[in-house]
Amino acid sequence: MTDKLEKEGRRARNIGIIFLLFAVAILVLFLPGTDGGGLTTFTFNTSKGEVLPLPDLVFATRLGLYLLALVTAFLGAWQLARGFEQLNAVLGGVALLFILGFLSWAARDKSMNLTGMLQSTLLRSIPITLAALSGVMCERSGIVNIGIEGMMLMGAFFAALVGSVADSYWWGLAAALLGGGLAGALLAVLSIRYKVDQIIAGTAITILSTGLTSYFSSRYLQANSALNSPPTFRPIALPILSKIPIIGPIFFNHTLLVYLTLLLVALIYVMLFYTRWGLRTRAVGEHPRAADTLGIDVFKIRYINVILGGMIAGLGGAYLVLSSVARFDEMMTGGKGYIGLAAMIFGNWNPIGALGSSLIFGFADSLQVKLAIMSVPIPSQFLLMAPYLVTMIVLAGVVGKSRAPAADGVPYEKG
Repeated sequence: MTDKLEKEGRRARNIGIIFLLFAVAILVLFLPGTDGGGLTTFTFNTSKGEVLPLPDLVFATRLGLYLLALVTAFLGAWQLARGFEQLNAVLGGVALLFILGFLSWAARDKSMNLTGMLQSTLLRSIPITLAALSGVMCERSGIVNIGIEGMMLMGAFFAALVGSVADSYWWGLAAALLGGGLAGALLAVLSIRYKVDQIIAGTAITILSTGLTSYFSSRYLQANSALNSPPTFRPIALPILSKIPIIGPIFFNHTLLVYLTLLLVALIYVMLFYTRWGLRTRAVGEHPRAADTLGIDVFKIRYINVILGGMIAGLGGAYLVLSSVARFDEMMTGGKGYIGLAAMIFGNWNPIGALGSSLIFGFADSLQVKLAIMSVPIPSQFLLMAPYLVTMIVLAGVVGKSRAPAADGVPYEKG
């Protein structure tokens, strides 16, 4: 007990020091070269149809940086002196202050549309969210799914091919779900029936999917544009809600697949924690032997959850094609399946936590695009690294440790 208290106290002190370092970083990194009379402008409107247009936020850049550094330093001193009960929440707040300082510096003598960037954050987080939800479905039942990247590729490929041939995004969506589901079924058979090492099985599925989709894309889709030009879903502005300042453009003016993703987050959360099926899924992921003793079919639960997880990953691939670029490109997922796994861990194997984590990665991705457009004096290579740097920081455990389901990755031997 004493060792645990000492460990927690040491972590609290270390985070207090990190807070102070954030304050110093704001002053050291952003103040030099900032003109004393420079102004930063943040805008909030995305169209002329806003119900209540918001005025621009204009402030002196140096004064804003000093205030942000002062607040961050105060939080660090308070953490060292007394400590915060909700430490992770305060850590998130300090990170937000640092990001605001960075944005203030990046937008000095310019203007930045915060609403547009937050809208882009949500859009870029959707495939990561779906990848994370796929991982939640599989790992909550005890199956590690490293093959999410491959399942997304299969979904994207079938969405483009079938959607183009049928000239229907609905058929493309159905094909994507089928492709992801088949990849999930393959993982389930290898992991559950044949008890293949789940990491190896998932890696093999990703390699297989990458090879197949790359071959057929270069052999057929690139040679015939008619096979790679699917129709796409159009944004649906929800009446009244889409006109709410800031919130409306961010959440209520998107394609059907965005709304479906947010709905899936809520449905999977309710399913996992408030239904009999969810109780059985969690029991199989934690103590399969005890669940089997109570008459729960461990294999059936795992098969169904892994196949559903594959379909959700396929939906992530469909989003990339049917709500974004309207074509399939080789390796177009760009590691989003792996980033989704990091978001799942960061979110503690919880659908809502996975969404929140995915928004962080989506923000990093959106930020690097925004800064490139604004010609911020940072090498483009470093900007492209931003989402992956965030992934490594999260996996390094900066925000604390997460606990996986106890039977995650362990094959079940029926007695």
